[in-house]
Amino acid sequence: MAAVGSVDIEPELIGWTQSRLGTEVIVRDELDNKLADELPTVQIEVVGGDDDGIRLDRALVDVNVYAATRAEAVALAAQIHGLFQTELRGSRTTNAVFGLVGTVSRPVARPYENTALRRVGATYQIYSHPVS
Repeated sequence: MAAVGSVDIEPELIGWTQSRLGTEVIVRDELDNKLADELPTVQIEVVGGDDDGIRLDRALVDVNVYAATRAEAVALAAQIHGLFQTELRGSRTTNAVFGLVGTVSRPVARPYENTALRRVGATYQIYSHPVS
């Protein structure tokens, strides 16, 4: 029997999102010191959530977009929001099936200490379970 929460949703969401945004955008879980040279970048991180104790995971996921301009960050965050609300729900990867996708906090400008970059972020609750 698989452990509860056996799907590591971060790499599944990163791969899923990267496949839709193409190679012009970097999608990852952690930022590094080269961020200013790797724009636009999308950071996907699980920041909490819960499960049903059996199979269903209800992850809270932060999605932060880093870009050179606010307009670019807003546009990319809106694109991701649309993808999550229309295509992620009901889709699957090799390891995960995605169900309900709810917006906890819609895309909005968030502060970032590097004034050469702009950050727009959103938080989603994403239901998922293992494929098998």
